[in-house]
Amino acid sequence: MPLVSMKDMLEKGRKNGYAVGQFNLNNLEYVQAILQAAEEEKSPVILGVSEGAARYMGGFKVVVTMVESLMEAYGTTVPVAIHLDHGSSFEKCAEAIHAGFTSVMIDASHDPLEENIALTSKVVELAHIHGVSVEAELGTVGGQEDDVVAEGVIYADPKECLELVERTGIDCLAPALGSVHGPYKGEPNLGFKEMKEIHDTIVLPLVLHGGTGIPTKDIQKAVSLGTAKINVNTENQIAQAKRVREVLAEKPDLYDPRKYLGPGTEAIKETVIGKMREFGSSQQA
Repeated sequence: MPLVSMKDMLEKGRKNGYAVGQFNLNNLEYVQAILQAAEEEKSPVILGVSEGAARYMGGFKVVVTMVESLMEAYGTTVPVAIHLDHGSSFEKCAEAIHAGFTSVMIDASHDPLEENIALTSKVVELAHIHGVSVEAELGTVGGQEDDVVAEGVIYADPKECLELVERTGIDCLAPALGSVHGPYKGEPNLGFKEMKEIHDTIVLPLVLHGGTGIPTKDIQKAVSLGTAKINVNTENQIAQAKRVREVLAEKPDLYDPRKYLGPGTEAIKETVIGKMREFGSSQQA
């Protein structure tokens, strides 16, 4: 099955009360684990790629080729989107689109609203010509993810969300509502009042960044309020690193990477399967 955009899978999720997980790629093992999990769970899936991770793996084209080759090798039958996470500029979004990405996020949330709208509109125009879906962001998601660093959290304004949606033609919106990238310091505090107001105002799938560490009850409430895409990276990284450390602690003389990265890959897969079941996307492909 060829790569697809996020548009249909997120609209189905919003309509039917589940969210599709975006699981970020960091190397070959992440692609293997996430594709295997999606096929076993019969779940649609979004493979997120940050600019930093793409550089690490050799560039956008290398990532797309790796994903497509593994999908062919595995005989993948579920819908898979490959998505640029936190695209920093029109040029980077264009580069990803031309490399074969089926979805891009343009993150102009740090700019004034008018500049955000102008840049996002430009990305949407190019992306939609190529059948590529577009995600935009308003407000500030806290924490750090690769090149994206934010001090504190700034909640998205519902009126600005409506204006951005109406003037740009985006396919989904990530309103910052209290989540953070990376591990939480203390309990997550999501703005459900604002989320409901945005949900009642715009008819688009919402995106929750920083899905690691959010309690299941809060995930379920977010999904009930239109969240159809939830991003997870840190939880997979922690699970992989923990398993690799355990293997090397038990066998300190081990040097074949397949012998310690293999168990790490299984840990990622187990984590992704758990998230797909939690988000409700299992058996929805």
